[in-house]
Amino acid sequence: MELKSRHDAGTSYYRYDPSLVVAIVAAVLYGIAFLLTFIQWIRYRSWVWVVMVTASAMEAIGYIGRCISSQHVTEKPIYVLQFCLIILAPVLMAACCYVIFSRILFLVVPKESRTFRLCWVPPRFITPIFVGFDIVALLLQLSGAVMISSVSEGEANGAEKLSKGKEIAQAGVIIQLAAFGLFSVAAVRFNFTSKAFSKQLEQRYESVGEKEYSVGGIVKEKHWPALLRVVNFATLLILVRSIYRLVEFSEGTSGYINTHEWTMYVFDTLVIYPCVALFIYWHPGRYLPYLGFRLPKDSL
Repeated sequence: MELKSRHDAGTSYYRYDPSLVVAIVAAVLYGIAFLLTFIQWIRYRSWVWVVMVTASAMEAIGYIGRCISSQHVTEKPIYVLQFCLIILAPVLMAACCYVIFSRILFLVVPKESRTFRLCWVPPRFITPIFVGFDIVALLLQLSGAVMISSVSEGEANGAEKLSKGKEIAQAGVIIQLAAFGLFSVAAVRFNFTSKAFSKQLEQRYESVGEKEYSVGGIVKEKHWPALLRVVNFATLLILVRSIYRLVEFSEGTSGYINTHEWTMYVFDTLVIYPCVALFIYWHPGRYLPYLGFRLPKDSL
C-alpha cells in the first residue's frame, strides 16, 4: 500500500495523515495526568510509585513527540521515539498493578493465611514473578518496536526486518498477556476471597475514627476495597490494549490498524488514560501504609 503523505525530504513513516489536533489533546491530557501523579507521589511519599510517574511521563513525552512527528513525518528519530514510548508505557503500568495488588494482600491477609491456595501464586513472590515477566515483555516489545519503526520504505532487507521486528514484538505482547491474564484472574478472585479477612482487619489494626486505621503509627483510610477495584479495572483496560497491540503486530504495517489512526487513539490512548487518571484520586498512598521499595520485615 502506498503511503498517503509524501514530502520532498523523503517518505512519511505513517500510512495515514497523522492528526496534529488529536495529538495535542492527548499530550495535554497525559501532561496533566503526569503532573498530578508526580504531585501525589511526593505528597504521599510513595516511592515505589515512581514506576507510575515514569509511565505517565513516557505517555506525555510520547504524545508531545507525536505532535512534532505529525509535522515532520519523514524524520525517523522523533517517529521512533514517540512510537516506542507509547508502546512501552503500559508495560510499566502493569508492573504498578502487580506491586499494589501485592501490598494490598500483605495489608489485608494475616501471615498464616497467605497461602498458594489464596491467590494461586506464592504471595511474597507475586511482585518478583510478575514484574520479571513484565521486564522480559518490555525488552522484547522495545526491540520489536525499534525494528518496526526504524524501517524506511525501499530499505534493503526492509521486509525481513519488519517481519523479524513483528515476531519479536508479538512474543513480548504474548508473554505480557499470559502473565497479565493469570494475574487478572487472581486479582478479580481476591475481591471475593478478601471478604473473609475484612472483619479481621478491624481487629488487627487500631481504628482512628470511622474511616481510618493505624498501622505501626501510620494512619490510612480504611476503604482499601476501592483501591482493589481500581487495580482490577486498570488490569482489564491494559488487557484490552495488549490485545489491540497483538492484533496490530499480527496484521503488519499494511493492516487496517496501521492504516487508520483512529484505532490507536481509541484502543490505546483512551483505554490507557484511566489507568493513570484513576490512581490520582484513588492513590495507593491513601490506603496502604508501606509504599517504599521494600516491605518491613515484620510484615512479611
